[in-house]
Amino acid sequence: MPNEPDPRYRAQQRENAEPEERSQPMPLIVAGLVLAMVAFGVLYILMSDPFGNSALGDRRTVADLSGPAPAAPGAAVDGKQIFTANCVACHQATGKGLPGVFPPLDGSEWVHGDARTLANILLHGVEGEIEVAGTTYKGAMPAFQQLSDAELAAVASYIRSSWSNKSDPLPPELFGQERKASTRTTPFEGGAALKALAAEKPT
Repeated sequence: MPNEPDPRYRAQQRENAEPEERSQPMPLIVAGLVLAMVAFGVLYILMSDPFGNSALGDRRTVADLSGPAPAAPGAAVDGKQIFTANCVACHQATGKGLPGVFPPLDGSEWVHGDARTLANILLHGVEGEIEVAGTTYKGAMPAFQQLSDAELAAVASYIRSSWSNKSDPLPPELFGQERKASTRTTPFEGGAALKALAAEKPT
């Protein structure tokens, strides 16, 4: 028999070659895009405004975020500021409200009518149907008992003298009196309950 190769050699021939690691360079177009993005980011940072406090990302100051400072004892309270902070979202800066949704304050009989009724609306809120300037609204107005008597008087006086309203201001004492006199813990049940209140004689 002719000389046969060593069986170990044949086994080695059947095995696959060792895999090779080949370098896969990044395509030039991808490298170009990455470099362009990095360059844009660097330029944007260099050309933008100086960095500020990260907590004030919209550049409001600490005073802005703290809200209006409480009025010092004896100082006048800004009714317009209180209106803007608490009422303008519904009744709008024009006092016209939103048709069919939130009633107007401009020309409202509840605003320039009985002062005691207006004070109780602000103190206790209203839920249910109420007619304002000939239109019936059904919704809810929250109570603002958390405001001081001076703040309630300021915002009431503001809406009574703004837009087309030309009524007299209300004193803080009225709100203090109504706050103490009432045991109500729920909002008034619409316009009917407010009319009943107006018909009552204050104690």
